[in-house]
Amino acid sequence: MSTKPYKDFSPEWYQETAPNRSYRSILKWGDPNFHKIPKEKLFKLVKAEFGLTDEYFQQKREMGLEEVKYDIPSKLPKEQLDALKTMVGEKNYSIDDYDRLQVAYGQTMLDLMRLRKHIVENVPDVVLYPDNKDQIEKVVAYCAKNKINVYVYGGGSSVTRGTECMKGGVSLNLQRNFNKVIEFNEINQTITVESGMMGPTLEKILNNAKENFNAKQAYTCGHFPQSFEYSAVGGWVVTRGAGQNSTYYGKIEDIVLYQEYSTPIGNIKTDRTPRSACGPSLDHIMMGSEGAFGVLTHVTLRIFKYQPENRYKFSYMFKTWDDAMTAVREVMQGEFGLPSVFRVSDQEETQMMMRMYGITDSPLDSLLKFKGFKDYEKCLLLGFTDGEKQYGKNVYKNIRRVCKKYGAMSLTGFVTKSWEHGRFTDPYLRDTLQDFGIMIDTLECSVNWDNMEQVHVDVRKYCKARPKTICTTHISHMYPQGGNLYFIFITPLTELDEFKAYHKGILDAIQRSGAAISHHHGIGKLFAPWLEGYIGKKEMGAIAALKNYFDPDNIMNAGGTLGLDLTEKQKVFTK
Repeated sequence: MSTKPYKDFSPEWYQETAPNRSYRSILKWGDPNFHKIPKEKLFKLVKAEFGLTDEYFQQKREMGLEEVKYDIPSKLPKEQLDALKTMVGEKNYSIDDYDRLQVAYGQTMLDLMRLRKHIVENVPDVVLYPDNKDQIEKVVAYCAKNKINVYVYGGGSSVTRGTECMKGGVSLNLQRNFNKVIEFNEINQTITVESGMMGPTLEKILNNAKENFNAKQAYTCGHFPQSFEYSAVGGWVVTRGAGQNSTYYGKIEDIVLYQEYSTPIGNIKTDRTPRSACGPSLDHIMMGSEGAFGVLTHVTLRIFKYQPENRYKFSYMFKTWDDAMTAVREVMQGEFGLPSVFRVSDQEETQMMMRMYGITDSPLDSLLKFKGFKDYEKCLLLGFTDGEKQYGKNVYKNIRRVCKKYGAMSLTGFVTKSWEHGRFTDPYLRDTLQDFGIMIDTLECSVNWDNMEQVHVDVRKYCKARPKTICTTHISHMYPQGGNLYFIFITPLTELDEFKAYHKGILDAIQRSGAAISHHHGIGKLFAPWLEGYIGKKEMGAIAALKNYFDPDNIMNAGGTLGLDLTEKQKVFTK
């Protein structure tokens, strides 16, 4: 991707397609042929914050351009490998080193740093690419009988070490073949798909429902995480994910209607009705299980009318963080309807966004200064509505009223349009800057309004205690009772042990603050040591009991997922 040429010094950014079968081809985010470099103003901000000179950017670091090579042979006996190959067919079977590594690592910074350093560990013994549900059920049954570990790979965008094969065994890569529509039901307004279907494929199918299903109109899934382009429906469900439009459409647990799982004890199906009172919800028991109970095969999702022409886009600048937080809470508790995208950036993130979206040094920036909006004090709110036109208009009018009440200045829809343009491509900046030893990573947490500011202060205090660190924050995925605080930290860092210590400290700070350690990223194996300390020992026992029922021999995503097989010493208790 090209951008305006720098007026001053510009590094030689790597904008080539990664070599075939290289470590970089696994670690790189998204489209192999798409690259994004920071705008010059953002690049200069990074240099100034970190005290870096042009000379620093003359030399790239650990690029991962080398071919994947390691010496970890498959440990499964030949008769078991042959049996598994027979179940899926030779073309859907691989013990190739590259294929095994490709499904083992996700997109957390720990994974990317290991790949850049050629550190290979916790790969499966074999990768299978099943074509249908019957094949998955046969594989799981065979593995249960022979006590072979089973892991699942969908889109590969996990940031919690969710797919890492800690104990070898089988990895089921569902993305390649297990991605078909099972049923479209316009009367019920639902679609049933195989769990390996990728986000963009699902959305394209729904947007073109008239042509694909002879439907009366176009539809949308309404679920758009930042990883949308490279995440699978199954991953959304088993991690209890959220999309950027969740304030209107809800998190995935609000969208899922029905699930089907292949488990070591057999096939498990949930209730198909929109609501019921038939005991505890099996749907909610299975959502968030992250492959620890079984393999999600089929999922039925609620779908929504696709009406982008009805959107009302808005953006406002507040003079203070307190004003912005108070205003968005009042909107969420106003009972006049809900916006779709709705996010407010803190002081530091606002400064960065102004550079990213072309506001700095523009006439708009001059007008803000003239009206008393100060740097590192002002805060940006952006978003848009979805739904029926008059509904959206009413929400828009009330947001305008509340923002005006708290002294915000309207920036029209200009900033929101700029944000939309980069909403799924900003992660590409991560690889570009990491080539020069600058790390970008994120952590997020769920918070109630009454302790929102304390969590914001406490976590930022720890993040900023590290010298030369940018820490930006926004509130998104809002509710009448609270929202999601999303922290992005940027710092020069290349060593694994240093990263692990810093990351652990941030999670400690989140847990000490009283926030939930994850709002939508899930738990995986990376956050697992903190889970029992957050939910409680007796509560953890309930999850362990479910695990023991569905998977008595612990073959499903074993090795720390949800903290289910950690030792006491591995657990973190901070309260």
